[in-house]
Amino acid sequence: MVAKVSIIMGSTSDMPIMEQAAQILNDFKIPFEINALSAHRTPEKVMEFASEAYDRGIRVFIAGAGGAAHLPGVIAALTPLPVIGVPINSSNSLDGWDSILSILQMPAGIPVATVAIDGARNAGILAAQILGTGDEEIFNKVKEFKLSLKEKILKANKELSEIKFEYKTN
Repeated sequence: MVAKVSIIMGSTSDMPIMEQAAQILNDFKIPFEINALSAHRTPEKVMEFASEAYDRGIRVFIAGAGGAAHLPGVIAALTPLPVIGVPINSSNSLDGWDSILSILQMPAGIPVATVAIDGARNAGILAAQILGTGDEEIFNKVKEFKLSLKEKILKANKELSEIKFEYKTN
């Protein structure tokens, strides 16, 4: 089995957030890898890792980082593959705002798709959607997932309709 998605994070302290992306990919049966790489502490490893990713089968990166959050942007600068950035509200972060702005404010030509602070679950879903554009099996799994979201809301509204209050009209 060859990984299609590379989940990377600045340090293993980001794993509680990034495992949400891993769980989604696992649910969709999309092969992935997980690594800790630091744009600041191991820049040469990041360069090697990103530049060799396509040849290893990687088609999408999910890169999480807190604080200055340079990892997603550095990866995006080193590869033509799509990069999804996950800003992380880490111990050295300003409620995640420094991270989100670092990832969002990329220069022209170096795009990073950015999800919400600690939004690794959505990053996993977005990676599946990207891969699904060229893989009918993944596409159908994403469609099924989206349908389950609809069903969940319909079920919730049915349950809400059964709650009784004297002045409730629905």
